[in-house]
Amino acid sequence: MPADVQRYPSLSHWGAYTAVVSDGRLLACEPFHRDRAPSPMIHAMPDMVHSPLRVARPAVREGWLRRRGMGEGRGTDRYVEVGWDTALKLVHEELARVRAAHGDEAIFGGSYGWASAGRFHNAMSQTRRFLYAGGGCTDQVGNYSWGAAQFLLPHVIGTWQPLTGKVTDWNSVAGHTDLVLAFGGMPLRNAQVIAGGAGEHTTAHWLRRTAARGARIAVISPTRGDMPADIPAEWIPIRPNTDAALMIGMACVLLESGRHDTAFLARYCEGFERYAAYLRGDTDGQAKNAQWASAICGVPAERIRGLALDAAGCRALVNCTWSLQRAHHGEQPYWACIALAAMLGQIGLPGGGFSFGLGSINSAGNPRVDAAVPELPEGRNPAARSIPVARVADMLLHPGAPYRFNGEEYRYPDVRLVYWAGGNPFHHHQDLNRLQTAWQQPETIVVHETWWTPTARRADIVLPTTTTLERNDIGASSRDGYIFAMHRALPPQGQSRDDFDIYRELAAMGGYEAAYTESRDAWHWLAHMYEGMRARWARAADLPGAPPFEDFWRQGYVALPPPRRDFVLFEDFRRDPGAHRLETPSGRIELYSERIAGFGYDDCPGHPAWLAPSEWLGADAARHTPLHLVSSQPAHRLHSQLDPAALSHASKIHGREPVRIHPADAAARGIDDGALVRIHNGRGACLAGAIVDDGVMQGVLVMSTGAWFDADDATLERHGNPNVLTPDIGTSQLAQGSSALSALVDIEPWHGAAPPVRAYEVPVIGGE
Repeated sequence: MPADVQRYPSLSHWGAYTAVVSDGRLLACEPFHRDRAPSPMIHAMPDMVHSPLRVARPAVREGWLRRRGMGEGRGTDRYVEVGWDTALKLVHEELARVRAAHGDEAIFGGSYGWASAGRFHNAMSQTRRFLYAGGGCTDQVGNYSWGAAQFLLPHVIGTWQPLTGKVTDWNSVAGHTDLVLAFGGMPLRNAQVIAGGAGEHTTAHWLRRTAARGARIAVISPTRGDMPADIPAEWIPIRPNTDAALMIGMACVLLESGRHDTAFLARYCEGFERYAAYLRGDTDGQAKNAQWASAICGVPAERIRGLALDAAGCRALVNCTWSLQRAHHGEQPYWACIALAAMLGQIGLPGGGFSFGLGSINSAGNPRVDAAVPELPEGRNPAARSIPVARVADMLLHPGAPYRFNGEEYRYPDVRLVYWAGGNPFHHHQDLNRLQTAWQQPETIVVHETWWTPTARRADIVLPTTTTLERNDIGASSRDGYIFAMHRALPPQGQSRDDFDIYRELAAMGGYEAAYTESRDAWHWLAHMYEGMRARWARAADLPGAPPFEDFWRQGYVALPPPRRDFVLFEDFRRDPGAHRLETPSGRIELYSERIAGFGYDDCPGHPAWLAPSEWLGADAARHTPLHLVSSQPAHRLHSQLDPAALSHASKIHGREPVRIHPADAAARGIDDGALVRIHNGRGACLAGAIVDDGVMQGVLVMSTGAWFDADDATLERHGNPNVLTPDIGTSQLAQGSSALSALVDIEPWHGAAPPVRAYEVPVIGGE
């Protein structure tokens, strides 16, 4: 190491670390000393901080400068670099013009999280705060991760907090659970990350403890890779999108055998008889028994019966990964999971009941005391307009069109300006060819971005922003046991600026700087947010006093004490359902919801049900596109973050994203291991590198998301982005969530020369 090395504590969504810096360059990142299983993604950060893909100066699309208000050329046009004064003047003029001519709702505030683990320099919070202070905007509600469950669960259990907050913790599971039914598995690739960052990666440790105590773990998934290889788990292959049918079949076994807990159902649940009538087939003549479920999900009927009866005879936990509800009718497996757990009668018992997200994200189920984290207030949106987050393309393509959402009917606003910061919709959205068409509709698109991502290359005005290592911040997650100081380790690269500084200058130009900043600079905001958290800790009986801000900043982190007892989801409700009523109309778990039934949605009835997705292996469309594409989270990056780094590149084949395929499916198509292949359906096509894997169910392809989108037109995506293939439809009229995992495709060898990957090319740039 050079003699002038300096070290700075910091935090990312994939873990805490110390930045090792010399002469203004990031040399390395050393994992936090308390992390027992740090993510290798930490070591990819030097590649990104000093990447040639950094946006060096503000840039404006050449075609937009010639003819404002036209989207033609987005994605292929040249850019002109301009000074900050010019760039901010253009942005200010566009915001003022659109507000005056079309109203505040004509501005779409498109920020979708994950840009930074910092609580202050959070792009979504900063963008909302700025746009709200200026008059408001069309906002977005929900998310791509668990959007269907977010709007279903309040109707069923009164809250969606178990998705992001506390579920029965791992200490309780490791100590009491005899059978873990892991629907969707518990893949460690997902458990590397958590929004807000983590001091420790704990999932593997807790899984090993649970298995070592003798708990049986059943991984119910199309791929064996959804459970760590060293965990002695039973793999139950299941057709994608059919988990609800399996759960319903298990529930019917309990009903037929009389093994359901009638006392629990009578005291704690509403509407069981209506659900039981569905299970018996009273209205449609079809009993939802094990044979019925087997024909749908591909799991043998005897195995379904065995799972149900085993669960009834021991302490069982039914866990659903978030991925289950990212599918057409994705509300149904979550509702069916709750109903199955209710019939087992173990909700509110140690190690029993249901859980969401164990294995979907790091720290889910982590034993943690209730403690506030620093928060930046976003304010109130004066425009009072929003859309479901996954309906962006619908909004841009169909202004004024009606849509139904969670019991109400709305119309899409006529958006003229998109203001995007801290996200890459050309990664996380579906049917990217459709999004690319929709992206041409707005008059102006402004993007804050650090690198020339696919989104930056499709913007009219690009404002360069700093990385987390180029600013001070405070990082924390509501699931993690630490609060971290994030010290600025490097000067801003090029002419990049913090989002806060950009918005502060724009707010000053608009005459509302005081409303946006509250007369604080960034440093004083950090102190204010921390001291607000410290005051809340002081009022909590089971928390130690947090040190003053200056001491915290010098120490680098504060650790929370372990909780005094295990947390069990709905323990208080089980003890006294009258004193701890749920926030549902009945105050109980609603296995039949009169409210949902009253919405009259044919795609989300009043009880859990098997509703065939638009695309699955039992659909007519499977005759032409006979493989189900499972687009998983990547192991070597966070979504599309870090994709240009060496770690992500090392996992690619021929420079493209890998796709896993069963040996029989590969042999039938003449595909060898390591071959370049074309995956296609009616929405698009992409190239990938084949991995022949008998741990993937026959009829299924598994491919990670996050390869930077690389296509000039709808003909072929060259890099392996599966979202050119996934459908852009809502899960249902109730939740309007993402249906990314309901995608049928086919695959074939690629013959001839492969087109070069151009995802990491910087656009042609000139000077003003």
